[in-house]
Amino acid sequence: MPRPLRIEFAGAIYHVMNRGDRREPIFRDDADHKRFLETLVEACAKTEWQVHALCLMSNHFHLVVETPQANLVAGMRWFLGTYTNRFNRRHKLLGHLFSGRYKALLVDGESPGYFRTVCEYVHLNPVRAKLLSPEQPLRDYVWSSYPEYLKAPSRRWPWLRVDRLLGEMRLPKDSAACRRELERQMEARRQEGDNQEWGAIRRGWFFGDAELKEELLARATERVGPQHYGAERQESGEVKAERLVRKELAKAGWLEADLGRRRKGDPGKVGIARRLRAETTMTLAWIAQRLQMGAWTHVSNLLSSRSRGGKRMARK
Repeated sequence: MPRPLRIEFAGAIYHVMNRGDRREPIFRDDADHKRFLETLVEACAKTEWQVHALCLMSNHFHLVVETPQANLVAGMRWFLGTYTNRFNRRHKLLGHLFSGRYKALLVDGESPGYFRTVCEYVHLNPVRAKLLSPEQPLRDYVWSSYPEYLKAPSRRWPWLRVDRLLGEMRLPKDSAACRRELERQMEARRQEGDNQEWGAIRRGWFFGDAELKEELLARATERVGPQHYGAERQESGEVKAERLVRKELAKAGWLEADLGRRRKGDPGKVGIARRLRAETTMTLAWIAQRLQMGAWTHVSNLLSSRSRGGKRMARK
């Protein structure tokens, strides 16, 4: 069955989200919330994950996690499977708890702003869900890492890592004054409402700098197969195709401008088009536009006629 591509590497940061099957609750009471957190702590001990932010809702969860080792897939398999078994055993149920595969948004942790925005998105989830009245402070939603950030280190979840987000918010240390400033900034951010960046968090596979995105796509290209789909597959294939075009241009001694100067059916262009069709997933329309060969039907005719000609020559 088609599934999203998972890009894993040491030090990667992800925004992970999953919902209950048919949007049914994955937490029925406080004991379930606590069991989920206990299971997460066990998963962190097994995988060395570092949790930066989380928010538990009635039928879904959000998690911002850093993976010092490239082990998100293995860790999530154990984590979700174990919590499902414990939930089912406690409530005397059978079957799936979560709806399909979890979503894992890869977050740029090096470029300024992206990590902070994702953590704000997670911590403001109770506001978007209207679980707090306008008069209630954000700290009142207890099943979130946000109120933990406002506590002294001795009273906080010991496994929650706070230094990275504090640094992004230009709060130099984990002091009472800095925690008060954190709360002031978050309440101000709450009043601003949604922003355009949140659309990329909800729909995309990567949130960060375009240059890093291209590097990750190039790194993932060789691992993309027919079992993957969506934006990751298309973009990864395009990175590979562009690399192939540049290589063929250099081999022929052509400049990029030569593609426009040469005729649409130039044998050199046809050769590049044939390689693109054989070695990438790019469409004829993409190839026709990239190589400036006119309509995609013209490219198709050129490739098929050359192929038939080659077969006739082979029979002679």
